[in-house]
Amino acid sequence: MKTAFIFGGSGYIAYFLVNRFIETNRFAKVILLDIKEPKYFKKLPKSVEFVFCDVRNQINLDIINDSEESWIFNFAAIHREPGHERKEYFDTNLNGAENINEFAENNKINNIFFTSSIAPYGKSKEECNENSLIYAETPYGISKGLAEKIHQIWLAKNNSRRLIIVRPSVIYGPHDPGNIYRTIKALKKGSFMLPDGGNIIKAYGYVYGLVDSILFTMEKNQSLILYNYAENPILNLKDLTTAIKEEFEYKKPTFSVPVSFLVFISGVLQIGFKLIGKKSDIHPVRVRKAAFPTNIKPNYLIENGFDFKYGLRESLKHWKTIAPEDFK
Repeated sequence: MKTAFIFGGSGYIAYFLVNRFIETNRFAKVILLDIKEPKYFKKLPKSVEFVFCDVRNQINLDIINDSEESWIFNFAAIHREPGHERKEYFDTNLNGAENINEFAENNKINNIFFTSSIAPYGKSKEECNENSLIYAETPYGISKGLAEKIHQIWLAKNNSRRLIIVRPSVIYGPHDPGNIYRTIKALKKGSFMLPDGGNIIKAYGYVYGLVDSILFTMEKNQSLILYNYAENPILNLKDLTTAIKEEFEYKKPTFSVPVSFLVFISGVLQIGFKLIGKKSDIHPVRVRKAAFPTNIKPNYLIENGFDFKYGLRESLKHWKTIAPEDFK
């Protein structure tokens, strides 16, 4: 029975990928492995099973793989920055890769798909493609870069194995309260501030496009694929906010503010919220990240003829059609 083993299977990307697997009958069975039960499914489909699994520990599960076409998807990660102790990123992201490799070997599974990140590229004002050197600076970026190498060591041990690594940019879409959605809500309220005029590239990827790319690369006959995922082309931050306002007919003005001022205000807010015993998502670290370019080009997909269906405006139209409740 061809099976998809999805570690980190209760997460956002896994939900959309599983739905596509069901639509296309790609796998006879899907097993979601996570420390939390799936929150995006109201009810698990018949072909989908949830199994508790902590990838930080050795994976000893009574699961039998009986197909050479089965796949492992490693989506398990500690990723929010800031939000965790430094060691937590390494405990999960490195141990997870090692333990998943061992699980693959023990169950004779020769296909692994690993979701990495653009964080290993580090801070770069230049355009980054798959051939760019990596200069990871944060615990998250360093741990993801090392996890890529751990999976590549597994690949090198057997010529019949396949490994696909995707480095996704900021992913957004229905029911995800991430950066793009927060930007949309702030533009609606008139509270969004453009850092230094917004003349920077902040790469983004629509979740449906990312899922398309996963299936696209799985169909390729290559033992190792490492690719970036971002929409192509992408807009700079100023043009992105303009497109959102036009698409949703928001009329409130958007002002340009120096990054240094935004960092100062976010620091004051952090202190204020702490004094009253509450937390704020507006953090100086996140403000600095939002103001720094992430100019990521998906060269592999471009060169191999991938169909980028979801430019920003197209993705917003699609999003409004399938999840209008997000914008009430």
